Amino acid sequence: MRVLVAVASRHGGTQEIGSVIADALREAGHDVEEREPADVALIDSYGAVVLGSAVYNGRWLPEARELAQRAATPLSRRPVWLFSSGLATLPASASNSPIEMRDLTERLAARGHRKFAGRLDRSVLSFAERTIIAAARGRDGDYRDLDAVRAWGDAIAAELGPVLEPPETGVGALGRDGGHV
Repeated sequence: MRVLVAVASRHGGTQEIGSVIADALREAGHDVEEREPADVALIDSYGAVVLGSAVYNGRWLPEARELAQRAATPLSRRPVWLFSSGLATLPASASNSPIEMRDLTERLAARGHRKFAGRLDRSVLSFAERTIIAAARGRDGDYRDLDAVRAWGDAIAAELGPVLEPPETGVGALGRDGGHV
């Protein structure tokens, strides 16, 4: 199945989470395309979608919210999973859960929403971001559990089911009776 993994990431940590999910789906035989949400024009050619975003101030990044809004109808007609990555040390905290997730999950008929811890490297943050992190007492480090991310990607692949190989045709293909087609 052709699967879109679209991820909005400000400093790359959330994008890496999306890549781990994409790798799990590829290893299960799916044709996976990784894109930034702003680069997704249409989703009609995808059989399933994984949409994720970094969380800042309790909200998904604008480009992820915009994709979910403009493609809500086609997204609701195919299997969709959502994930969020926020404050490095608070993956399951209510303060780290995007405000719009309940509504978005219902509107897109998403099969699930997972929250993952992120990574924090103050050296790549803007002054404003460092100020917010200081107020939240965030500590530098990579708090992502990539094994848990991988397991979730495997679970999505299992839910999508096995990828069926197309029947062989053309030169050398065998018919039902064992003869060449």
